[in-house]
Amino acid sequence: MWKLESARVVAGLTRMVHDVGLAEELAQDALVAALEQWPVQGVPDNPGAWLMAIAKRRAVDHIRRSRTLERKQEQLAHETHETHETHEAAETAEAAEAPERDDVLRLMFMSCHPVLPTEARVALTLRLVGGLTAQEIARAFLVNETVIARRIADAKRTLADNGVRFELPDGAELAARLSDVLGVIYLIFNEGYSATSGDDLMRPGLCLEARRLGGLLAELAPDEAEVHGLVALMEIQASREAARTGPSGEPVQLHEQNRGRWDPLLIRRGFTAMLRARDAGGPPGPYVLQAAIAVCHAQARRAEDTDWDQIAALYDALVRLLPTPVVRLNRAVAVGMARGPRAGLDLLDSLTADPALRDYHLLPGVRGDLLHRLGRYEEARREFQRAASLTRNAAERAFLERRAEEIETPEADGPTLGQAAEAFLARDDLDAQTIRSYGQTLRRLRLGLGDRTLLASLTADQVTKVFQTAWGDAAAKTWNRHRSAVRSFAAWADLDDLAAGLERRAEVRAKPAVLEPAYLDALWSRTDIPLRERTLWRLLQESAAPVRTVLSLNVEDLDLEDRRARTAKGAWVTWRSGTARLLPELLAGRTRGPVFLADRRPAPARMPAEADLCPETGRGRLSYERAEYLFKQATKSLDPTGDGHTLRSLRSRL
Repeated sequence: MWKLESARVVAGLTRMVHDVGLAEELAQDALVAALEQWPVQGVPDNPGAWLMAIAKRRAVDHIRRSRTLERKQEQLAHETHETHETHEAAETAEAAEAPERDDVLRLMFMSCHPVLPTEARVALTLRLVGGLTAQEIARAFLVNETVIARRIADAKRTLADNGVRFELPDGAELAARLSDVLGVIYLIFNEGYSATSGDDLMRPGLCLEARRLGGLLAELAPDEAEVHGLVALMEIQASREAARTGPSGEPVQLHEQNRGRWDPLLIRRGFTAMLRARDAGGPPGPYVLQAAIAVCHAQARRAEDTDWDQIAALYDALVRLLPTPVVRLNRAVAVGMARGPRAGLDLLDSLTADPALRDYHLLPGVRGDLLHRLGRYEEARREFQRAASLTRNAAERAFLERRAEEIETPEADGPTLGQAAEAFLARDDLDAQTIRSYGQTLRRLRLGLGDRTLLASLTADQVTKVFQTAWGDAAAKTWNRHRSAVRSFAAWADLDDLAAGLERRAEVRAKPAVLEPAYLDALWSRTDIPLRERTLWRLLQESAAPVRTVLSLNVEDLDLEDRRARTAKGAWVTWRSGTARLLPELLAGRTRGPVFLADRRPAPARMPAEADLCPETGRGRLSYERAEYLFKQATKSLDPTGDGHTLRSLRSRL
């Protein structure tokens, strides 16, 4: 009942209190009341109305305690005056059905707001609109519950910091924002339909939740064709769930599926949604076109009956509206089926240099299938092996490895790229930092070319393509570092210069932007910055010391009275009054260990050196990367470019 009603309750409360985080807390209070009272008094006739009534009463109590909203007490109290009895609450809910329906729609638009990163939109939507707990969301996406809880908390804070209003967009903004909402729902469905990681190919619970959210959105926005198109697409795709896996959970390709196991009820529901999309009118959008493709598959009683010419034509239309790399990849598949594998491969090869697809396992997987149909078996085998190395899903990996093993090819003559890379990194004359740097370069080559590629067959052209895809837009320093690694590897392996097609780039070290006094004053006046960050930034600005030097300081190195600290190299870092006020509070009585600590204790598998652990808290030293990220995020709103600044910019005035 909570999953069914929570979105309506949270949405109604958000309209009252204008704070989605507070609204969820008040809704949780109503849930607690239900858990306490329903086992004794019985489930009310209208449970949703009961929850809404209790939640509104909590909201009124909160508003009465808030001095800033005192003028609204009488109005809000009048609106919710007679909500103590269940039957009266039911009548109130029925009378307010339309505005509450709009509230849920507003909540969906808020949780999918473009100011939030994609991961946060998904987590917040499942939490607020889907009614799932952080534990359920974490289990579905195979991440730690703490990660999901942090994403949700950060999302709420971001919405509040950006002043996102609880309202429905209108006009052109409505169409753009609706696309965001649809994208989040379809992302949830796709994660359930084809899990990106884990042991199972599918997570049916996520598919079901996405379909429920899509149906809810279709009720809230009945005149939007794209909404019905998405519903149709999800229903028809979900109809194949029973046929998509074999007895051992292995994937079954579409053309090999037993279509008698497709769910006819879900197919009919998908067809009905398509009729509603047609009745809504307007030119077909991306989801309507994708649903039309799904309809073509569903109408074919046998795989041989599939109208691939029609599907290819629909993909031609879709790629004009949505020219994303994945859509273009799917179009290549359709063209390969309609016009032959050579035509499909020509389209596919134009995508191999797209950075968005460089680690997408379906690109080499599809390429392997087309090569196999063309009789180029050795190349197909390597592509299936490369696809298997890229996927994080165990079921897909086993399927791709089996496809590679089924292709009989001559035994490899000589070492492979994977074997040579492992031997190169196992040398005794390389230190840990060099191994890590070289390893990054070689890992990218292995992913891009395949571990089973014969070392003797490597060419400079192949390496250049991988470089352009992976580091084409990288800074000159990064490009040159990877180029140097390839040259060292080629020299060790006694190969021709694999970096022959890679020109060395000129490195120009840009000076960090100068932070003007007014900018710094605005930064220091912010009250939402945690103490650790405020102390670190002040110390960097007042000492002009390098970032890594400051992060390496230990508590026992500090001389608070003289406002200085000795570094590991014997030099001194000094500071002024701003840092002096903050440091004692940050240390909180600690006498040993790093001055600046990470947010949490390290996992056993990532335990840092003893010198980087605080013996009193068990937390590790704050990393340079994390400190840099936090400063960039904090300064985005103050930076006219919206990119944020680096920590080095705090030293630029001295």
